[in-house]
Amino acid sequence: FLVQALALLALTIAQHLLASLEDMPMMLRRANTVDPAKPRKPRSTEGREEAKAAAVMTMEEWKKKQEGMDKKWPAPAYMSNPHEGGHTCYRDETYEITTRWMAETKISYRPHAKAPGSKSHVRYEKYSKAKTVGEALKLGSWPADWCWDYERGFIKVHGPVRDEPLDSSKITNEDETTDVDKAIWRWYLRELAKRHELTIEDLKGGCASESLIMRAHRLLAQREARRILKEAEKAKRKITGEEVLSILRKWSFGKNSNRVNVTPENQEWVWSDTLGLLRDRIGDIHLTPPTKTYPEVIACLNKYLHDRIPPEMKMFRWTSINLNCNYAAKQHRDANNFGPSFIQAFGDFEDGCLNYWPEDDKYSDKEDKLKEADSLKLQLKDGLCLFNGNCSHSVDSFKGERYSVVFFCVRCFNEAPEECKAQLRSVGTLYPEPDADRYALLRPPRGYANKKEVEAKYKKKQSHKFYPCSKMDKADSPAAYPLLTISDRIAREWVTAKAGKAGAIVKVKGRKEAVPKKGAASQEKKAQAKAKSKAKAKAKADSPKGKASGGGADKAAAKSTPARKEKKEQLVTPGKTTKRAADTQDAAAAKKKTN
Repeated sequence: FLVQALALLALTIAQHLLASLEDMPMMLRRANTVDPAKPRKPRSTEGREEAKAAAVMTMEEWKKKQEGMDKKWPAPAYMSNPHEGGHTCYRDETYEITTRWMAETKISYRPHAKAPGSKSHVRYEKYSKAKTVGEALKLGSWPADWCWDYERGFIKVHGPVRDEPLDSSKITNEDETTDVDKAIWRWYLRELAKRHELTIEDLKGGCASESLIMRAHRLLAQREARRILKEAEKAKRKITGEEVLSILRKWSFGKNSNRVNVTPENQEWVWSDTLGLLRDRIGDIHLTPPTKTYPEVIACLNKYLHDRIPPEMKMFRWTSINLNCNYAAKQHRDANNFGPSFIQAFGDFEDGCLNYWPEDDKYSDKEDKLKEADSLKLQLKDGLCLFNGNCSHSVDSFKGERYSVVFFCVRCFNEAPEECKAQLRSVGTLYPEPDADRYALLRPPRGYANKKEVEAKYKKKQSHKFYPCSKMDKADSPAAYPLLTISDRIAREWVTAKAGKAGAIVKVKGRKEAVPKKGAASQEKKAQAKAKSKAKAKAKADSPKGKASGGGADKAAAKSTPARKEKKEQLVTPGKTTKRAADTQDAAAAKKKTN
C-alpha cells in the first residue's frame, strides 16, 4: 500500500511539472533545454593555468582596488530598462553608440575592471592601456569587447564620433576606410543577422538611405505584416488596431528634416516616413523607396482602412500614407494635399489630441491669428477621422508612446507615371480618377468672407467626420472593397514602364489581367448615361402621347430634310466657302491644336 501511494504521488508531481513546462515561454524553454542530438560544447580550460600565472595581482588586491569604482564608472542609464535575451544579447542603444566610433575616437578604460585568474583579465590588462579605439583594436580588443565593456561602464567615450553609423554602400574610395571601420561593419552585419534571424544578403538589400539597424527593424515589420495578412485572409477577418500597432513598433522611422512645417520649435527633425506617391523638391513625382522595398507593410495598412471605410465614404481615394512617431506637430496646413485625409492614432499615450480649424480657408495668412475658440479637439486614438488637411491643424503635447497613420492624396496625382499608379493599386491603394472632386465627401471651409456662399452650395455636407473604433471594428466591410484580394495584389509583379500603360496585360498568379485605362470609370459612367437617355427617348416616342405628336421617328426625319442637307452642303462647297464655314473650320483646327 505504501509503495502504491508513493507511486501515485510521483505521478501527480510529474503531471504538475509537465503542465508548468507547457506554460514556460518558448525562449526560456529553448535556453534551458539541451538538444540530445547536439550536446553542449564544454567550456575550454585551455590556457587557464597560464592565465592564473599571468595575473598581475591577487584576488584580495583586486577587491581592494574595486572599492568605490562602481560609482566612478557607472553603467549607462538605459541598462536599467528591462531587456530580453542573455548577457551577450546587446541592446539597440549600444549598437547605435559603438557603430559611430572611429579609429581616432578617444576613450578611457576603468582600471583593472576584470577579476584575475581568467583569460579575459589578461586580455583586458593589455588592451585597457589604449587611449583611442584604433589603439584598442591593435592591442587585441574587438567590437564585441567594446559592447560588453561599454554596457558595464568599463569604457568612457570622449569623442569625436560620427553623427550617423558608417554606411559601406556610400563609400567610394576604400582607402578612406580604417581597420576600425571594417571591423565594426563586418561584426555588426553578422550580429544583426544572427539576432533577428535574417540573412546577411537580406540586410544588404535595403534602401539607399537606410542604416543597417533600420533595415533590420523594417524587415521585421515586413515579416510581421506578411504574417498578419495571411492570418486575416485565412480567417476572413479584419486587421485589428493592435496588429497595426505591432507593425509600427517594429518599423524603424527615419529622421525627417524636410517636414519643416510640422517640426516642433527647438527641434531639427521628426520621426516620419511617407509610403506611396510623393513629389520631391525638384518636382520629380515617384514612389518613395520603402514603398517598393516593403510592399506588405503598405498593403496591411491599406487593408486596415479598407475594412473600416464607411458606406457613405466608399468614394474616398488616396495615393500616400504618412507614418509619424512620438512628436506633437506644430500648427500647420498641408498645402500639397488634394481632398480630405483619413487619420488615426495608435499607442499607449495620454492627451495628444488633434486641434482642427475646420473653417480655415487661408483667408488669414498667419495661422497664429486663428482663434482657439474656432478649433475642435479630436482624440484620434478613439477612432478614424476624415478631415481637410488644407485647413490649419496641430497636435497637443502628450505622454507615452504615440503613432499616427494618415491616408491622403497628393495634389499631383494626375501627373504620376502609369507604372506608379499600377504599383500602388497592386498593394490595395484606391487610386483617384482623373476627374476626382476634392469636395465630394467634405464641404470646403466656410471661412470668414464667403461663409454664406459655401453654406448655400454645400448644405448637406460636413467639415469633418469621426468614426469611433467601437463601431467601425464591429461593422461589416463595405461592398466597395476591391475585387482582387490583398494577396492577389501583392502577387502581381511590379509593373514596368511598358506594362504600366493603359490596356497593357500583366500576370497575377498565372492569370492575365488588364491594367485599367485612364478614366475608365468616368467613360463607363458616360456610356451608361447615354444608353439610359436613348432608352428614355425611345420609350417616350413609343408611348401613345408620343405617337399622337408625330413620334420620335418623324421628328428625326424632320431634322434631316433634303432642304437642310442641301444647306449644309452649300457651307462646304469648294470655292463658295461662307464665313460660317470658315469659322467652323478655324474652331476645329484650334481645338485640335489644343488637344
